[in-house]
Amino acid sequence: MDPTAPQSEFPPGRHPWLGPPIDARPLFAAEHKALIATLRALAPADWAREAVPGWTVRDVVAHLLGDCYGRLARHRDGHREGPAFAPGEDLATYIHRINQQWVDAHARVSPAALTDTLELVGGQVARVFEGTDPAAPSLGVSWAGVDPAPMWLDTAREFTEYWTHRQQIRHATGQGTDPDPGPLAVVLDTFLRALPHTLRETSAPVGTQVQVRVAGPAGGTWAATATAEGRWSLAEGPVRCPTALVQLDPETAWRLCTRGLQPAVALTLADIEGDRRLAGAACRIVSIVY
Repeated sequence: MDPTAPQSEFPPGRHPWLGPPIDARPLFAAEHKALIATLRALAPADWAREAVPGWTVRDVVAHLLGDCYGRLARHRDGHREGPAFAPGEDLATYIHRINQQWVDAHARVSPAALTDTLELVGGQVARVFEGTDPAAPSLGVSWAGVDPAPMWLDTAREFTEYWTHRQQIRHATGQGTDPDPGPLAVVLDTFLRALPHTLRETSAPVGTQVQVRVAGPAGGTWAATATAEGRWSLAEGPVRCPTALVQLDPETAWRLCTRGLQPAVALTLADIEGDRRLAGAACRIVSIVY
């Protein structure tokens, strides 16, 4: 693995197959400031534009506010009450249900009030993340196949959530993806930690290596290697000549990982070398609860 995204010096703990830890903690304050600036610049009509299927910009902002309250409750206040799983409900169904319930409950809250509240609460969340212990156990990250996850991965995952929703708002209102490569490098490095879990049911001889390479200053190379334990690892040996290589541009990469693009579409935009079966398996990567 040879990503260009910033990495911290703290030890990887019990999950070496996830690759070296990521330190997203210093990035939350600037990301929050960028989000609030984006929202303050919106025209009234922008709030009703569709940002993701079924949700307007206003809905996405309400959802972000709910995420912030949840983080403060769990990680600052030790508050554990909240919606429970319904009988027979899996994680994805549960997450989508409670997110929709929150958004529906805030339909009467105006865009101005949402922005004011998010500015206050989001700033508190940024300070909480800045003070976390990256080696501590935290919430599971289902798309990486780890529960509990180390706090560094949970923190990085949460950073990608805020960044991704800001891009969705930008796209909905006629703006492109934020070109700043610094935050995007951390987002891509976090998203590609899903690669071993993505390949978990893909059989290959021990030592087989699948690489995903993202171009540009925010990119890097992520190499998953098949191990003797029957799993794939981002920490097995050096980056070398792979059995399969998937080369993506940054826009395709982040949109694929968040299902803004479907795998079949991403494959048509990728440069593939080597084993196309393994390349196709790698392009099924998803780094959100989907």
